[in-house]
Amino acid sequence: MMNLMQINGVNAVITYDPEIEMFRGEFVELNGGADFYAKDIESLKE
Repeated sequence: MMNLMQINGVNAVITYDPEIEMFRGEFVELNGGADFYAKDIESLKE
């Protein structure tokens, strides 16, 4: 599963990692890397 979400005007690719049972978000269009994790979709939006 892979989706795109916009957070504060910045796009992030959202994937689900079944090994850790968490969603992972990775910001795109940045000069470096930045990612974040959440147990559910609602938590990704916080």
